[in-house]
This record gives sequence, structure tokens and C-alpha cells, in this order.
Amino acid sequence: MYQALYRKYRPQTFDDVAGQQAVTRTLKAQLLSGKLSHAYLFTGSRGTGKTSCAKILAKAVNCLAPEDGNPCNRCAACRSIDEGSCMDVLEIDAASNNGVDNVRDLRDDAVYTPSQVKTRVYIIDEVHMLSISAFNALLKIIEEPPEHLLFILATTELHKVPATILSRCQRFAFRRPGAEEIGERIEYVACQEGVTIEPEAVRILARLADGAFRDGLNLLDQCISGVERSVTAERVYQCLGIAGQKQTAAMMEAIAKRDTAAALALFNRLYAEGKDIAAMLDELCALSRDLLILKTAPKAGIAMLSGVCSESEAMGLLEQLSPPELIRIAGIVQQTLAGFTRSASRRVDAELCLVNLCEPSMQMDAQSLNARLTRLEEKIASGQFVTQAVKQDLEEEAPPPWDDEDAPPAPVEEPAPAAQGVNQTPVGFWTELVARIRAELRPPLSGFFAASPNAPVQGEIQGSTLVLLCANGFTLDMVNKPELLAMIGQKAQAILGSTVAVKAVDRQAGPAKNNNMEQLLAFGKAHNDIIKIK
Repeated sequence: MYQALYRKYRPQTFDDVAGQQAVTRTLKAQLLSGKLSHAYLFTGSRGTGKTSCAKILAKAVNCLAPEDGNPCNRCAACRSIDEGSCMDVLEIDAASNNGVDNVRDLRDDAVYTPSQVKTRVYIIDEVHMLSISAFNALLKIIEEPPEHLLFILATTELHKVPATILSRCQRFAFRRPGAEEIGERIEYVACQEGVTIEPEAVRILARLADGAFRDGLNLLDQCISGVERSVTAERVYQCLGIAGQKQTAAMMEAIAKRDTAAALALFNRLYAEGKDIAAMLDELCALSRDLLILKTAPKAGIAMLSGVCSESEAMGLLEQLSPPELIRIAGIVQQTLAGFTRSASRRVDAELCLVNLCEPSMQMDAQSLNARLTRLEEKIASGQFVTQAVKQDLEEEAPPPWDDEDAPPAPVEEPAPAAQGVNQTPVGFWTELVARIRAELRPPLSGFFAASPNAPVQGEIQGSTLVLLCANGFTLDMVNKPELLAMIGQKAQAILGSTVAVKAVDRQAGPAKNNNMEQLLAFGKAHNDIIKIK
């Protein structure tokens, strides 16, 4: 009978356990020193080696010829435990034996001395499934068990285990292995089975395993056929019903461009090829998560990528989507996946999901509005709207072409410089410039700059000069500083794309005074005893 790969290559000694060196070293040290506890609690996610280590520990405490803390796997005790014929080593599934009566039977049997080996071992898997009354019935015997008794509890949900049980056990946390460790295990098993596997296929299987050695070997088992002894990336896509890197990147690009027709056409083609709908949406969600990490943590994000898309493809999509848009995409996709369990038509749900992703204007919730506003802000920050407004103004001012074919062509003249004193400020320029200036300055100086019409400083472009109109002389003295004007000029240049000069003036200053009038007033003040005004 065929045996699954994860059972065939289950570790038989502590040295064979991959990725859990901290746990295995401690257990081996306790075995060598003879300072074993009476109860252990193994915690961690699925497929990390909890049950395997429990069985190895059960063999090690009963082995007749242990080797450096490891069981020999050759003596009668080790062979009987491996074969499952040892009546003194019991593996109990708490999910199906979770009642108080089951625990009472266990407690009554535990007092008897073992008949085949030295130590009676109870391995209780998924112990968090026990009822409260069952936990209470287990308390006393776990706290003070007979000398011949050893309890090994295993769970994936530590928070569901009562504190009274936790305090009576030695707890070992099994870490989630990385994709590289799972990939190495997959390559080892494939080599032992005589299967040729591409590095790209290994990377995909390790990513899909999601931190579980058992899941990785199960996926490899699914991809290996009885005839072909080679596994390629394309074969992994076909066997597991996933879209693949290029298709997922193309789907995300269609969403970024708001191309609903392209997204639906790609989805329909993948659906016709037999791709799993849930797997396609899960890949889309994973890609949005990767892009969000690269947006928010560009330096450390590369090491945190899930691998659903290549690094080059991810960097190509990075500038097309803002963080709020990526959060919105992930939220909608997760909501759709959660509704698949009660859905009448998964295909319709997935198509509606894609329409919502491509058409945020159809949604009026706060998340969609935030995504749309963020995209507008990024366009304003890049100067795209300012450039479009300037081009539109130039096109409107351009003279119409000659209608008469015989009419002489208009002479080509160099454009005259803009007249000084005429406001030529592009739409939205001052608002964006104020935001950038306030980001650089600290109070109270930042308080002089605001987008409101009553702000102490207003700005307008006159020709090739940015004029800062100050409300009074005090404001002028605060603003008219070389380092501040230079900084404002750099910010204005980044928005306009061209160099501008910056100067500050007092907008309350009137026209130049008449010198003759000043002399006349001075003479009147000096001879006020002669001139009398009635």
C-alpha cells in the first residue's frame, strides 16, 4: 500500500527534526541527565513537528540502547512503538475523545504499571479540544502522576488551554519554519524519491506550504505522478489549480489601471482553464500584501515577500497603487473569500469582487473614498495636474489656424516674456506648495503659511518669479530670509518642473511717495508757528 510522503519521511530521531533545534537540544539534554519532567506541552502551528517529537520522546524514554539522547530505532521497544503495537504508549485524539468520561477512563488505566516498556506514555493531540470538565478531571493526575507515567500534550491553540494545565507542564514552543527550510526538505525528499524538481517549483511549493513541513510534502506528493518523475513550475500550477506569477501580476495591473474588461477577460480565461477561484483570489490578496509591505517598509520588505510574484514584477506594480488602495483590495478580496462557504455561485462572487476592485467610484464607503482621495493627492504631488492645467491654458491662448489656403502663414516669433505683475499661478500650485513648506518648518514659522485666503503669506507666480505677499512688515521680516527663500524655491521647482526666483514683499506698502510733497510737509512742521490752519 502506498504511503504518503510526510508519513514515509517522518523524523525518527531528534537529529532528524528540521527547524526545531532549540526544542530538540533541550529534550536531549534532559534525557542524558535523567532530569525528565512528568508532563510536556508542545505548542505551535500545524506541520511543525509536535507529534513527531512526541513519538521520538516516547521512544527515547523507553529505548533499551539510546544513542546520545536519540532512540536507537532497533530495539524491541522502539520497533513496537513505531509499529503502533505497544499498549503502553497511547496516542489519543482529544478532538474525538474530549468528554469527562474519556479522561476518567484514562486516569483509571494510568495507575497500572506498564507491561511492555519502562514508562507508560500518553500523547494527547489537540488537547485544547477537551471540555472544561475533562480538563478538571485531568488536573490531579498531571500534577502528581505515578513514577512510571509521562504525559505529552500537543496543541495548535495555546490560548484555549487553561492556566491550571499550563502551570503543571513544561512548555515547548515550536517555531514556524521559513520557506528556505521547507524548500530544503522538499528537495531532500524529491532526491530520495528520484524526482527531478526545478528550483522555481520548489519555491512555489515552499510558499504554498505556509510554514508547515507536512503541507509542503503533501503538495509535492500531489505533483508527483506515476509516469513523469520531474516537477516543473508549470506542472505545479496545473496540479494545484493556481494562476501563477505572470497571471496574478497581470490581474493586479488591470486593477491598477481600472481596466474592468481586461480583468474580467483574464479571470474568464483562467476559470475556463480549470484554475481554482479561491486560489486565484488568495494569490491576489497575497500580492496586495507584498506590495503594501514594499510601500511601507521598502528596505526590510524584500525579505518579507511571500513569493507570489517575482521581485521585478512587484517593483513594476509598486508605483501604480497607493497604500490605501492596497488595503482596500486586500479587504475586499478577504471578504469575498470568507463568503465562499455560504455562496450560491463562487464565480459570480469573484466577478463582482473584480468589478468592485476596478471601479472604486461605485463604492461610497470610507475605505474606497480614502483610496480615491489618496490617488488624487499623489497626482497633485507629482505635478501631473499642474502640468495638465498649464498645457490647457497654452492651447486656449494659441491662435486658430488659417482657414484660407491662399492666406500667408503667420510669422514665427519668439514668445515674449510674461509681464511682471500679472498673476500666472497654476491651479492647485499654492495649496501643494504650502503643504510641502509646512512639512519642513516648525511652529511658529509654519503658521505664516496656509492655503486659506486670510493667511499671513500669499503666493503668486509673476513671470519667472514666485512673489510672497506678506500681510505686514513683521511678517515680511520673518519670511524674507535667504535660507527660507531658497527652500521655498526648491519646493516650487519640484512642483513646476522649472526654476523660479523667490522674493517677499509687503502687500500693504503703497506707491512710491513724492519727494516734493515730503519736503513741503517737512517745511510746514518746522514753521508751524507761521502757518496756522483754521
